[in-house]
Amino acid sequence: MEFQKHQLTNGLTLVGEIHPSAQSAAVGFFVRTGARDETAQISGVSHFLEHMLFKGTDKLSALEVNEAFDSTGAKFNAFTSEENTVYYATVLPEYLDKVTDLWTQLMRPALRDDDFNMEKNVILEEIAMYKDLPQFDVMDQCRSLHFAEHPCGHSVLGSKESITALTAEQMRDYFTCRYAPNNLVLACCGNFDFDHFCKLAKDKCDSWTPSEVGRELSFFPGSKNRQHEIKANLVREHICLVSPGVAAQDPRRFAASLLGLILGDSTGSRFFWALVDTALAETAAMQYESMDGVGAFYSYIQCGRENVTRVMEIVDNIFDDVIQNGITQEELDAARNKVLSSVTIKSEQPMGRLVDLGFNWVYLKEYRSVADDVKAIKAVTADEVNGLLDEFKPSEYTLFSLGPEGQT
Repeated sequence: MEFQKHQLTNGLTLVGEIHPSAQSAAVGFFVRTGARDETAQISGVSHFLEHMLFKGTDKLSALEVNEAFDSTGAKFNAFTSEENTVYYATVLPEYLDKVTDLWTQLMRPALRDDDFNMEKNVILEEIAMYKDLPQFDVMDQCRSLHFAEHPCGHSVLGSKESITALTAEQMRDYFTCRYAPNNLVLACCGNFDFDHFCKLAKDKCDSWTPSEVGRELSFFPGSKNRQHEIKANLVREHICLVSPGVAAQDPRRFAASLLGLILGDSTGSRFFWALVDTALAETAAMQYESMDGVGAFYSYIQCGRENVTRVMEIVDNIFDDVIQNGITQEELDAARNKVLSSVTIKSEQPMGRLVDLGFNWVYLKEYRSVADDVKAIKAVTADEVNGLLDEFKPSEYTLFSLGPEGQT
């Protein structure tokens, strides 16, 4: 594998990882914008804008966009998070030019009023759909409760009220600011010619105008508030816990990821043996999420209402025990092997490498090979993980729960 990078005069960064023996190529635009970059007045605009890019350009209709992707056999999609919007496709190498050209066109969308008004209904339906999914709703509301006034607490979808009030002009203003070339990374992995890739990008993107793009970056320890909400038609209790963690730029992120697995992996973790294996909960999982300048551990538990008190006693005991006594070397080794397997298997395909390649540049402004990550994961010690427990105590969490009527 060979890494290459290039930057256009307007600030657009091109990064590539070349695999001459690969049978495919993956390409994607990484836009450093998401819910945390929005105000309350335009909450949900980043995700809405992601939808709008597929509505086409001044020269391409939505139907023509879909037909263009379909004609190449590309596997394509996009996603929006609290702090990034990513557009990606994986394709046979002979169609990489066509798909890359298509993405460069879509990065300058028409944002037509008619399309905006029609897609607004789609977004409102999506908000309603996710409100019907308690496992999503409880996580979304707990994140907002945990981060309080910090921008990482903004909802990716926005609200029914904010989307209803949003105007096409507000979206166009947001797009002009946040989709500036100096706020984008164009990444490619697989079997391709990087020099040719750069020439294509320069031809299509060099005229884009840069903009002053900022982001509030600050650590936040969490509100540690606790809230319960009764929701009609539920028969199970849905519980989310959030506690602080290290940021994406912190080298201890590998230790934090291992800690999340030790406590809450779906098999073999402390949560699993104490809650799932004993049939006290259907689901009990923890994961670590690294973000720009801040991080968090998220736990999600689903159980019967009759087991809530016992389940939370066990969770608190697990947290107290791991803080007082630390993790064991056996736990660390098992978690490490799971992560190493996941990293290496995912990296065998260009699409598996694309997200890591892009995000490493967005967050770190550096290239990290698979070997670099493997080395870092292998280097994590029990003392390092236990040091995280001293600094970021999982027992000091924010809690939000959704449950059926009659729950106290």
